[in-house]
Amino acid sequence: MKDLTKAEEQVMQILWKLEKAFVKDIINEIPHPQPAYNTISTIIRILEKKGFVGHNAYGKTHEYFPLISKKEYTRTFMKKFIKNYFSGSYREMVSFFAKEDNLSLNELEELVKDVSEELKEENQKGDE
Repeated sequence: MKDLTKAEEQVMQILWKLEKAFVKDIINEIPHPQPAYNTISTIIRILEKKGFVGHNAYGKTHEYFPLISKKEYTRTFMKKFIKNYFSGSYREMVSFFAKEDNLSLNELEELVKDVSEELKEENQKGDE
């Protein structure tokens, strides 16, 4: 999966939220000052070439939709991020953020409990 620029990621966040949209719908979701129609149209075409976006044509008008889910992109992005900044170690990443955010022991225990419960639920779904 190719990396996204900040502008491309901003457009993808909007498409994931809306699920499908015309260029004007995407522009309406961007805070002021809003970019030009042609700017967003160009970004959408780049996203199509990268395989992130598809479209349905209605005459000259196109309705765009994501081909890659937000979860799938997040998973890939986070793997690269952890590899590049934490030597591929999730433990090192969690330790870094725990220290940066000055998490208490109770907060860390709650985090471990939450993750454990989510993993149990995922494993149970996989067994069904």
